[in-house]
Amino acid sequence: MNISPAKVAFQGVLGAYSHQACSEAFPNAQAIACNTFEGAISAVKSGRADIAMLPVENSTYGRVADIHSLLPESGLHIVGEHFVRVHINLMAKKGVKLEDIKFAMSHTVLLGQVRKFLKKHDIAPVAGADTAGSAQAVASTDATDMGALASEMAADIYGLEVLAHHIEDNQHNTTRFLVMSPEKNFPENGNDEFMTTFVFRVRNIPAALYKAMGGFATNGVNMVKLESYMIEGSFTATQFYADVIGHPDDPELKRALEELTYFTTHLEILGVYKTDIFRQTA
Repeated sequence: MNISPAKVAFQGVLGAYSHQACSEAFPNAQAIACNTFEGAISAVKSGRADIAMLPVENSTYGRVADIHSLLPESGLHIVGEHFVRVHINLMAKKGVKLEDIKFAMSHTVLLGQVRKFLKKHDIAPVAGADTAGSAQAVASTDATDMGALASEMAADIYGLEVLAHHIEDNQHNTTRFLVMSPEKNFPENGNDEFMTTFVFRVRNIPAALYKAMGGFATNGVNMVKLESYMIEGSFTATQFYADVIGHPDDPELKRALEELTYFTTHLEILGVYKTDIFRQTA
């Protein structure tokens, strides 16, 4: 990504995996913690942050709830992507041993990803607000039988000791983040691999989605993601979110998008950006 932000907003508290994403992608930027996704978006729109780092999907549990409906309405533009390998670690106050831990606190989603480890060590899961927040809570308690499941960054920030590293059940566990900017910055086409992300609504005609997708197939455009979600609480109004490999200036993608307009009532490109190196090395 050819951007050098001074401040990056994310949802969560310091030590969250979103904070880790900010530090990896922009090590010289200040990370701004926000309570909600809307708060992170608002921080950028108000000028408190230059960009936002927002998670969109995880290889284990799928789409991040609500984020796809927020992106088109945010007024921000996608300028990059970043992948974080989610390593889960059991941590506790210094001096506590693994055999002392009877309970482990974390976000519900994360608890579901370490079932084998918890069962093996007879540790009961405890639902917390989020991962780093659980680490913060354990650091502030006097209990010596309570641990937290979070990132190693969280252990460093809250002064906890990691008792077990990388205990996740699925070794592929990875979260994809989108970098959101207030500026629409479509890079010039070149030799790099690009991703184009857009949303669209199909016309209310038979086989509309099938026909809409035909242009991508006939032009050899690789669509790597297609998801649908309801808008405005209607069971008949469906919006689709899509990621395709290519730049809108590529002749093949240009033809596919032109054909798509014949079968849609709304089409909006949310971003054009270089694909992350993770896609080539995963």
